[in-house]
Amino acid sequence: MTVQSSIINRKSKIKLYWPLIKSTQTGLLLATGIAGYLSAGTRIGLLTLLGMSISLFLAISGSTILNMWYDRDIDAKMKRTHKRSAASGELDHKEVFGVGTAVSILGIGWAISIAPFYGLVVFAGWFFDVVIYTLWLKRRTAWSIVWGGISGAMPILAGRVLAIGHIDLVGVLLALAILFWIPTHTLTFSIRFREDYANAGVPTFPSTYSDTFTRATIAISSMLAALAIGWASVLIGISAGYLRLIAVLTAGLLLLAFATFRVESERVNFGLFKYASLYMLSSMIILAMKAY
Repeated sequence: MTVQSSIINRKSKIKLYWPLIKSTQTGLLLATGIAGYLSAGTRIGLLTLLGMSISLFLAISGSTILNMWYDRDIDAKMKRTHKRSAASGELDHKEVFGVGTAVSILGIGWAISIAPFYGLVVFAGWFFDVVIYTLWLKRRTAWSIVWGGISGAMPILAGRVLAIGHIDLVGVLLALAILFWIPTHTLTFSIRFREDYANAGVPTFPSTYSDTFTRATIAISSMLAALAIGWASVLIGISAGYLRLIAVLTAGLLLLAFATFRVESERVNFGLFKYASLYMLSSMIILAMKAY
């Protein structure tokens, strides 16, 4: 094999693996971790921030690749996911498992080397995602999203822990904000792609309960997420201007959430799905900007 063909082969592999880390989701979770670190208002250690960002990115990516490895059989049954390289067979499943494991170990190991307690929180996020959510509960109960939500809440808590060295009320509130925000994001998705999940045999709130119950859950979880992030923002000491901005963003989230509950519209439903991501990213940017 020539050097040129070897380079082309590596690029092809990267192209196949990139979708397996769900770059948008991973990037959003990484942003929450950075916001958690900056929310403490402590002096920025650029090397520490860089190390934290890389370790979080690797740990999150590793867990997502392992999710793709384990769920390749159900992904193959869903129109939305059947072209993923792990489900389509473009990548060997043993290789995917090996890469996911290696990336996970590298990310968690790096996190522990930066600060053991921080590394423990990062590992907790990986464990809840891979073991509790994916391996144990996803195919058994619609309530698996709660445990998946705990995993999604760990990056922001990890960032806060790295900055201050312990878990405090602000860190818990920020984690709860993510935990309650996740149903707003995932349950709207489960309504939109109900047939896909049904074909794969994955229990969801719409299939287990009803659309009405699902929409009510979305509305309640949105309200709780808003309360948590608002309370945390006050405790952090965000200025009145930034608080007003968060209030405006929150009002939009709540209006869409309750509109989804009252109006059974695919357009409103997916509008909430997209706005929820924008809301959380904007909130994380505000938290980071407040500190510096």
